[in-house]
Amino acid sequence: MFVLSKLFLALVLPGNLFVVVLAAGAVLVFWRGGRGGRIGRFTIAVLALLAVVVATTSLPDRLLAPLENRFPPPASLPGRVDGIVVLGGAIDELVSAARERVTLTEGAERLTAAVALARRYPDARVLFTGGSGRIFPGKLTEAELARRFFAELGLDGARVLLESASRNTYENVLLSKRLVEPKPDERWLVVSSAAHMPRAIGVFRSTGWDVIAYPVNYRTSSDASSSRGFDFAGSLDVLNDAAKEWMGLLVYRLLGRTSALFPAP
Repeated sequence: MFVLSKLFLALVLPGNLFVVVLAAGAVLVFWRGGRGGRIGRFTIAVLALLAVVVATTSLPDRLLAPLENRFPPPASLPGRVDGIVVLGGAIDELVSAARERVTLTEGAERLTAAVALARRYPDARVLFTGGSGRIFPGKLTEAELARRFFAELGLDGARVLLESASRNTYENVLLSKRLVEPKPDERWLVVSSAAHMPRAIGVFRSTGWDVIAYPVNYRTSSDASSSRGFDFAGSLDVLNDAAKEWMGLLVYRLLGRTSALFPAP
């Protein structure tokens, strides 16, 4: 199931799908004449138009913003927190292993926010959950590298718990709950990217673990009304994130892994 989900996602993400359809159009133009060539030229023209729309309009941001706005940051944090769960997706484990230093991705705020929260709540446990989301993982897991990162920032290793077997959000939550066995009266914060929070909270609720969302790593303004200028690469990256999360919500709901199609506060 894991491998199939990764292959499916690789095929349907807008950026990858764009390349596949563009290549198919080129094949029809150069290797097929007549009707096939006309279809190929039409396909390439449509893709060019879509690329302009992605690069010059606010469409990608408008698709991502509802996900990021779904769970706003807490108006006020509780006086006591028993634990902080940090979801993986902030470290490039392959580059880290090759360079022999912790290399962060654009989700880095998950880790930096966790350190800030850990300092605010010195008695709280810090649980990082994440093995590798790759089909062919490297020799180091995200959890092992997170331990290194926390140590470099001066976080007491005795407070840090690691879950290094999970490969996706569902396993993050399931294996983390088995590890810490949270009590009903405990307060746990969950740190993850804002766009990912609806799916993550849906999984927590489906397992009966009541947590407080602490979203970070925003990529859009609150209303997402303005475009990014002519920035195809940046806009396509945002569009990929939006597509991944919307599809993830649908698939997780169909598999019974979330409490609702679009979980709400």
